[in-house]
Amino acid sequence: MIKKDILAEELKRNFGFDTFKGNQEAVIRNVLDGKDTFVLMPTGGGKSLCYQLPSLMVEGTAIVISPLIALMKNQVDAMRNFSEENGIAHFINSSLNKSAIEQVKEDITSGITKLLYVAPESLTKEENVEFLRHAKVSFYAIDEAHCISEWGHDFRPEYRRIRPIINEIGKKPIVALTATATPKVQHDIQKNLGMMNAAVFKSSFNRPNLYYEVRPKTNDIDRNIIKYIKTQPGKSGIIYCLSRKRVEDFAEILRTNGINALAYHAGMDSQTRSNNQDAFLMEKADVIVATIAFGMGIDKPDVRYVIHYDIPKSLEGYYQETGRAGRDGGEGKCIVFYANKDLQKLEKFMQGKPISEQEIGKQLLEETKVYAESAICRRKMLLHYFGEEYTEENCGNCDNCLNPKNQVEAKNLLVTVLEAIVTLKEKFKAEYIVNVLLGKENSEIESYEHQELEIFGCGSDEDEKVWHAVIRQAMIAGYISKDIENYGLLKITPAGKKFMTKPVSFKIVKDSDFDEDEDTPEAPVRGGATSAVDPVLYSIMKDLRKKLSKKLDVPPYVIFQDPSLEAMATTYPITLEELQNIPGVGAGKAKRYGEEFVAIIKRHVVENEIERPEDLRIRTVANKSKMKVYIVQSIDRKVALDDIALTKGLEFSELLDEIEAIVYSGTKISIDYFLEEVIDEEHVEDIYLYFKESETDNLEDAINELGNDYSEEEIRLVRIKFLSEMAN
Repeated sequence: MIKKDILAEELKRNFGFDTFKGNQEAVIRNVLDGKDTFVLMPTGGGKSLCYQLPSLMVEGTAIVISPLIALMKNQVDAMRNFSEENGIAHFINSSLNKSAIEQVKEDITSGITKLLYVAPESLTKEENVEFLRHAKVSFYAIDEAHCISEWGHDFRPEYRRIRPIINEIGKKPIVALTATATPKVQHDIQKNLGMMNAAVFKSSFNRPNLYYEVRPKTNDIDRNIIKYIKTQPGKSGIIYCLSRKRVEDFAEILRTNGINALAYHAGMDSQTRSNNQDAFLMEKADVIVATIAFGMGIDKPDVRYVIHYDIPKSLEGYYQETGRAGRDGGEGKCIVFYANKDLQKLEKFMQGKPISEQEIGKQLLEETKVYAESAICRRKMLLHYFGEEYTEENCGNCDNCLNPKNQVEAKNLLVTVLEAIVTLKEKFKAEYIVNVLLGKENSEIESYEHQELEIFGCGSDEDEKVWHAVIRQAMIAGYISKDIENYGLLKITPAGKKFMTKPVSFKIVKDSDFDEDEDTPEAPVRGGATSAVDPVLYSIMKDLRKKLSKKLDVPPYVIFQDPSLEAMATTYPITLEELQNIPGVGAGKAKRYGEEFVAIIKRHVVENEIERPEDLRIRTVANKSKMKVYIVQSIDRKVALDDIALTKGLEFSELLDEIEAIVYSGTKISIDYFLEEVIDEEHVEDIYLYFKESETDNLEDAINELGNDYSEEEIRLVRIKFLSEMAN
């Protein structure tokens, strides 16, 4: 057993620290005793030290299995900074040439190298296995160990092969480390690595300095994020997006609006990616816009905000990504933008994957949805997800705790839920139980003949959201549990059984309502919490639009749509160039109708001494969309619209979205060649006449008015023809 003062001396001598953090010392002692060790420690808790220090104190080379080249380079550089000997740490991966690999092997053989970082793919190569079989290995450290589990947020099949390879090279103690693992994932990791008897060191997942907030994702998300960043001058931030295209587009929008931002995703060439990462670490850039490829092991202590442009695929992923904020214990704001349709899109992407994978993916998305829509303490929910109890009623550092909703008594509702779980023999998930309570007949319920049960439909007078809130909050209160092995099946805990015989007060808060209205562009443009639209100017412009519509004999919406007027009444464009930055206003429209509008806006600004929010204007990126150019050129060449959609991998309705955006912004196109092929001439005339006489271009109104003789696609196609001819 190593004495306490010797360990402290080694820590000071090798890393310059006076004291250990949290569980570090206990973990290191366990590793030095040659025992398997499982480390659950949140981002910023100092996981790396748990294998770095022991590697320097024992004979041989520790093999660290790590998923990312960027992460390895980062860690190797850090270790070399602590040591006079460059060969103290090395990595082997696909980026090294043959002579570099020979140098690594030489340093390991001569005993200089204490830490060797390898990717799991490199570990499985026969020549590397053969070499390591004859090397003196001290122990194995498996970093980002959640990658082993299919329930982990970053599952990698090659991680499943680590144990057989270790057996081949030679058995030594294993240290598995992760910053995020639910009880299910932890069990998976230990089982797969054959370390069920390992000592488990679990640090608290609570990061009190992090503020959590969920905001509704509306059409003015870009404006909201830019406004937020402009209130954080000189502070470092990360913005996560799900797609590479969104990363590049949004980074460009930020730069266009005077924000020093760079992009990062796995599809970029490694040099650019590495340069952008270094620029962020060295504070040459304030903001990095990235996919989840960015951040693993990136040790930047002063990231002050992490924004999720898209809802993440799992709460584990969300927790790890938000964990990159405030690692120095200082301020860390974590804001996620949520719209239910984003989740539906993510579910669509899963189609085509194996059924088991789809099931897991759906469950993980469901947990994320629950987190986003719940009105209870965000911290309490996150910690419960990771198997940790948070007993404070109000954390004081999340949106739900700072704006608490009223609690309602739900004692009787919980009794009903518990009785339903018992009646259904604890063999069903929450969704099924809620459907039975609501009396929803579907094929699954009928196959079990549960529509015959007395409880069927007994809860139909309550809303579906209320039942889900009862179940969820009963889980947090410890009355109900989810079966880890059969993910999602609800079981009643001993406390739940006691509650059934002797109910006590049980209060819940109802879930937040996220508006699912598809017509979000119709809503006023908002900045922060209050409407930023100038009502007086908006009214003046509506009058001008009406006057012009009579003069030109076109419906008012053909000139400018309401969202465009609202945006004008928010940002006060006073030149035609500025007017083109308004959503739905292209160069053609600005030229055709813009003069009178910018004139009255200018007069209004001068007369009312208005300070224009010019610095917060969303400047659009010139020629932002190659897609737009491709569509316009294809239509000019009379390519069938369904062929354009097929070529670009779009659903037909998505292509119509793109074409509508093109004509609304003032570009003239003709799709007559396509209409002649697919729609009866009389139908075209009827729909055209409807829009000519209508006060609105609203699709739902058109469908209701025109009746079932016309399909939605036909109406949209003719509306495009009408707008292009009348407005452009």
